[in-house]
Order: sequence, then C-alpha cells, then structure tokens
Amino acid sequence: MIPSLGGLQVVRAKEPLVLGPWSVLLAWRGSVAHGTYRPNTEPDSVDDKDLMGIVIPGMEWIGGLRELGSRGTVEIKHDPWDIVVYDYRKALNLLAKGNPNVLCLLWLPDDLYIDLKPAGWALRARRQLFATRRCADAFHGYANSQLGQMQRAAHRGYMGDKRRQLAEKHGYDTKCASHLIRILRQGIEFLKSGELEVVRSDAEELLAIKRGEWSFADVKREAELLDRHLEEARRESPLPDAPDFDAINRLAVEMMRLSAPD
Repeated sequence: MIPSLGGLQVVRAKEPLVLGPWSVLLAWRGSVAHGTYRPNTEPDSVDDKDLMGIVIPGMEWIGGLRELGSRGTVEIKHDPWDIVVYDYRKALNLLAKGNPNVLCLLWLPDDLYIDLKPAGWALRARRQLFATRRCADAFHGYANSQLGQMQRAAHRGYMGDKRRQLAEKHGYDTKCASHLIRILRQGIEFLKSGELEVVRSDAEELLAIKRGEWSFADVKREAELLDRHLEEARRESPLPDAPDFDAINRLAVEMMRLSAPD
C-alpha cells in the first residue's frame, strides 16, 4: 500500500511515482540528479531511486492546526523509491539555511523535473535569494556528518546487503565517502559563483570513490584539503552574508496564491 496523507498521495503513473494535487514541485535527487546512478542489476550498485517534492497543503492544513508529517516532512519509502516531501514553508526555511539537498532542487536541468507547477516555477525563478555565505555552514555540517558516518564501521543498520558488503570489503562506507567529496566541491563552487552544479562533471571520479577505488586515506586527505578551500571560498565569496527573509516571506505568500484554486 502506497501511503497517502490528505491531498498528498503517491500514485503509480508509469515511471516514476508522482505526487497528488498538493504538489508544486517534484524532481529527481541523489545519484540520478548527480549523474552517478547505477541500476541495481550492476554488482556494486548501492543506489535507490530518489525523489524530492514540495507541496502546498490545502487550507484545512495551512489555516488549521494540522501539521504535515513530522514537522512539515514526509518520508515515503516504497521499494525501489525513496521520496522526501516538504511542506513549502519547511522547504523555504531549509533553503534559507542553505540545506544542500534542498538547494539542489532549484538548480536542476529541466529534464530532471517531474512536476513543476506555477508555484514551483516561482520558487525556482527566485533561487538567487538563497545563494548566500551562510550556506557554507550547511555544506560544512553535511560534509562532517558524511565523514562521521563513513568512519563508523560498526554502525551499519541503515545499509542494504550490497552496501554493507562493500563497506566491509573496503573498511569504510564508500557511498558516504562519495557524498563527502561531492558536497565539499559543490559548496566551494556555490560560494564562488552563486550557481550550484548538480549534474556533476566529476561524476566518473565520484563513481570510482563509491566503488572503493580510493583508499580511506585518499578520501580523508582530499576532504581535509577541500574543507580548507571551503573556508577560503567563504571568506572570498561575492555572495551576501545572509538571505533576505522579507523577500523570502513575500515569495511564500506568492507561492500560496499561485497554488490556490481558481
């Protein structure tokens, strides 16, 4: 049974799954978006099919006391799909904090969007509101979490069999290692240019890391170097220090109006 919650309903419509009438944006995320996806028919594949969506709930939710999911987040796992859905207010707050995963939603090429309603277009059009130096903290924090997870060889309850075997073979979580290097590189690029390279030009190198072709020492050395570059990029960044919350609030109101029934 595929879960549903009010107007948030996942339905099977060929490939991939799509959200119901509350959806304003649904797109590929993770390895598909980064160009590093490998189907599970390949022996070393450890990838899911990942989607991320933003919804604007009906008035009984926005104007009432109901809360969507857990603090505005709904996670839907329906093999082979792994879907994260945010209430639009939660998504805007995460974007203002520079959350790397949610930022990726706004810099995708057109063919990676599955559903993009007028409110989603408005959000994408205002993406520069979220390009600030504050993002450095979020990229740094996410990278640190991947580094810690990569090294905790004893804590593998979240892994499938193939990923666990790969970690045991190489002595560390190679998928986390690939995320670690990618996120640091993305952070540096973003702070320098205000543009996020989601589809990675270094995809083949990231795949090599995920396959375990880099040693743990190589990964850690590269991560330490990139971490220093991230701090340099923060200091020298031409981006504003912090987001304009009044402008983001106006965007939130505009998105709600665009999604209202005629």
